[in-house]
Amino acid sequence: MGEEDLHKVEVAVEEAAEEASHPPPAPAEPAKDLTEEKSMIVSSAEEKPDESKALAVVDERVADLPSTGKGSGDAVLARIETEKNMSLIKAWEESEKAKVENRAIKKMASITAWENSKKATIEAELRKIEEELEKKKAEYAEKMRNKIALTHREAEEKRAMAEAKRCQDIVKAEDMAAKYRETGFSQKKMLGLF
Repeated sequence: MGEEDLHKVEVAVEEAAEEASHPPPAPAEPAKDLTEEKSMIVSSAEEKPDESKALAVVDERVADLPSTGKGSGDAVLARIETEKNMSLIKAWEESEKAKVENRAIKKMASITAWENSKKATIEAELRKIEEELEKKKAEYAEKMRNKIALTHREAEEKRAMAEAKRCQDIVKAEDMAAKYRETGFSQKKMLGLF
């Protein structure tokens, strides 16, 4: 499609030259520069920018150009060539801007994906640590409950031993009192109060 548009522009340029109805004078610039300029135009056309808009503008301008005589033909051709180059440059610029925008959007999406991935990894690690802490907390609480139960059992054993000792001491005191009654022997030391 780009080659067809270039052909249209070349045909429009030839028509403008014929309308001028005079042989074109020698170009003001050396032939080498025109060749380089054409090669630049061809190379930029190979890059396939969106030329349809730019060439349509040039085609409309060529149709609107008035032919004013011999000197205006070269000026018209030069103006058309300049406008053509400017439109190609503008198309290239828009293409490059679109590429930059697309790369930026892609980079932003990549960064967002990376961020989400890192967040998910960190949150998974946090959940794992929380589970480990909950497990340790449960184990520690179980140990503490076991210690409490062990302390309670030891206290019950000590109470039982103290109660048994008390009962033994009461029985012993009753036996001694009964023995003293039988023998008529009185205790010299009374209750340890005096």
